[in-house]
Amino acid sequence: MSPNAPTGHTVLPPADLEKMFDLGRFLDGLEEPAALVGPDGETVPLPLEVFHVLRDAAEALKAGKAITVAPVNQTLTAQEAADFLGMSRPAFVRLLEDGRLPSDLALGETHRRVRLEDVLEYQQRSAAAQQSALAELTVDAQKSGLYEMDAESYREALAAARRELHKRGR
Repeated sequence: MSPNAPTGHTVLPPADLEKMFDLGRFLDGLEEPAALVGPDGETVPLPLEVFHVLRDAAEALKAGKAITVAPVNQTLTAQEAADFLGMSRPAFVRLLEDGRLPSDLALGETHRRVRLEDVLEYQQRSAAAQQSALAELTVDAQKSGLYEMDAESYREALAAARRELHKRGR
């Protein structure tokens, strides 16, 4: 990466969210990208991609969330990646050790680095797997008639399922 290449940075929401609400209302009302106007009056059309980033950033900030804008080829430390995914560093390191995410160990370094692009891809795969598992559980629950049960019958069925799993050694 060149010395002038952009790096990621995190922006916290402002203490006074009123300006964010105004910007959010303005952006929500636009059907197509706007333009930037410089202090000297020069106007530059806003590319569609930048418009979408601006709209998403304003939406997150007005919801009181911090945002990070970073190039996709950005590398993260294990701690940064764990924070991004909302997990502990040891849990993230296990992902690396299990080969579920690629990482690099630079010559002479002791800490692994991961590409943001790989972390985002893992996040998407993980979300898809969770959705699939949830859909499968829902189908199983419907087939088993769990949605028609009263609370006590449901608890009994759940306890029986746990006993069965325990018998199988899970």
